[in-house]
Amino acid sequence: MTESTFKLTYATMFNPPEELHRQYEDALKKVKAQLGKNYGMIINGKERYSAEVFENRNPANTDEVLGVFQKGTRQDVEDAVQSAKTAQIKWKRIPWQERVAIIRKAADNIDKRIYELAVALSLEVGKNRMEALGDAAESADLMRYACDQMEANDGFIHRMGKDPLAGYDATNISMMLPYGVWLVISPFNFPCALTGGPAGAALVTGNSVIIKPASDTPWAPRIYVECLLEAGVPEGVVNYITGSGSEVGQTLVEHPFIDGITFTGSYDVGMRIYRSFSQWIYIRPVIMELGGKNAAIVSKNADLETAAIGIMRSAFGLQGQKCSACSRVFIEEEVYDDLVNLLVTLAEKITVGDPTRREIYMGPVINRNSYQDYQNYIDDLRKSGRILTGAKVFTEGDYAKGFFCAPTFVADLPLTHPLWQQEMFLPITTIAKVDSLDQAMTYTNQVKYGLTGGFYGTEEEAAWFFDNIEAGVVYANRPQGATTGAWPGFQPFGGWKASGATGKQAGGLNYLQQYMREQSRTLIRRIS
Repeated sequence: MTESTFKLTYATMFNPPEELHRQYEDALKKVKAQLGKNYGMIINGKERYSAEVFENRNPANTDEVLGVFQKGTRQDVEDAVQSAKTAQIKWKRIPWQERVAIIRKAADNIDKRIYELAVALSLEVGKNRMEALGDAAESADLMRYACDQMEANDGFIHRMGKDPLAGYDATNISMMLPYGVWLVISPFNFPCALTGGPAGAALVTGNSVIIKPASDTPWAPRIYVECLLEAGVPEGVVNYITGSGSEVGQTLVEHPFIDGITFTGSYDVGMRIYRSFSQWIYIRPVIMELGGKNAAIVSKNADLETAAIGIMRSAFGLQGQKCSACSRVFIEEEVYDDLVNLLVTLAEKITVGDPTRREIYMGPVINRNSYQDYQNYIDDLRKSGRILTGAKVFTEGDYAKGFFCAPTFVADLPLTHPLWQQEMFLPITTIAKVDSLDQAMTYTNQVKYGLTGGFYGTEEEAAWFFDNIEAGVVYANRPQGATTGAWPGFQPFGGWKASGATGKQAGGLNYLQQYMREQSRTLIRRIS
C-alpha cells in the first residue's frame, strides 16, 4: 500500500502519510475516466449479462452514472447455485494449505488495487477517502486473519484420545469440514470488508461462495471478486450475482442447496431471512450482524476532550451509517454542559461535501430514502427535543445533486421517545443528562441491540463498565472512536442480543469455525 511503516486501520487513519493522498488522487483520475461501464455478473467464472439492468449512481452527484449492473433472474440464481455446488466438491478436496495460499494471494491483489477500490467506495458509498481506504484494507486483513486461524489450528484437524481397548489400536480424529455452498449478502456501508471478510472465511475453510451485494453498492464487491479470480480461485467456487433483494436475494435464501448464510444489514430484513432460511428439513447455519443502538457513557471523572473527539468520530463517521455508530450519549450531570459545548464546537467544524476531496469528513447519505428519513426524523426531533446543532440538508450549489445532511446533536429528548430505541442509521445522535453511572447503564442496556459501547472515566470505572455493558464490542477512553473502529486481530467485531445471531465475532478467535462442521473419525485396527 505504501513504502512507509504506517499501518492503516480505523484507529490510525486520522494521521496518514502524504503518500496515501497522492496515490488516491492518481487513482481517482484513472477511475473517473472510465465511469459508466457495463458490469456483468460472474457465474461459473464467466461474465453474464441480463435483459434488464440498473444504474449505479453517485449519491454525491446523482447525474453521474458509475456503472451499469445486471438485474439477475431466478434462472441466474439457479445457475449460480448449481455452479457453486459442483465446484465445491473439488475445492473442498484441495489441501487447506493450498486454499490458504490462494486466499493470501487474493488479499495481496486487494492491496495492489486498494486505491482503485477506495475510489469506488468513495463514489458509490459516499465514504471519505480515509474511510474508503480503511474499508478496502480491512477486507484484506480479514482474509489474512482467516488464513492465520487456519494455520494456527493446523487446518482444524486434531488427534483425540485412544480408546482403552484390549487387543485393538484406536485412532480418533476430529476434523472440521466445510458445509458446502455459502451465501454472503453484504451491506451498502461496508461493501468491501463485509463481503471480503465472510467470503474469505467461507472460502479458506473449503466452501464455495455466492456473493449478493447491496443494490446501492455493487461495484466494490465486483472488484473484490476479480481479486479472488486473479488469485486462482477456480471457476464456480466464487459467484457474483446482482439484482433486487426481493427477486435475487429471496430466491437465494429459499434455495435448498444453500448450506449457510452470512448476512449483514437491518434487523427487520435479517429476521425475515433468518425465519425463511429455517423453513427446511434440517437446521442450517446463519451468521448475522443486525445493527445497533450504541451508547457512550461519560463519567464526571472523564477527560472531556478525549470523550468529545471520540464521540464525534463515532457519531458522524460515514454519516452515521455504521451499525457501530454512536447514536446515544449519557453524560453525568456535573460535566454535562462542558461536554455538550465541546461536542457542538466539534460538530460545527465538520466539513460536508464530495467525499473524494481531501478536506471533506462527511459525504452524502446513501440514497434518497435515507435523505428523506433524515428530514422526517428532524421534523419529529424539532417538536420533541432541542436541536443543538445541524438538523438541515444542503441543497445549494455543489450540494444540489446529492444527498447531503448536517451532523446533528439533539438534547432534552424524553427518554420514552422511540428514537432512543430505533436505529436511525443517519448522522443524528441524542444526548441525555444522568444522575449517576448506574442510571446511564440502565438506559444503555434498555434496548434490544447489543453491538458496541463506549465509556470515558477512570480505569476503575471502566472495569465496572466492561462488567455491566450488554454488548459484544466495548471500548474505554478511546479518542479514535467511542463505539467504532474495530480491526481484525485487534478487536473481534460482532453483537449480542438483536445485534448478532451467534455471538462469535469476525476477526476474532472463534469466528472461522462457524463456516465448518465437525466430523469425528474413528478407525479400529486389531493388534495381532
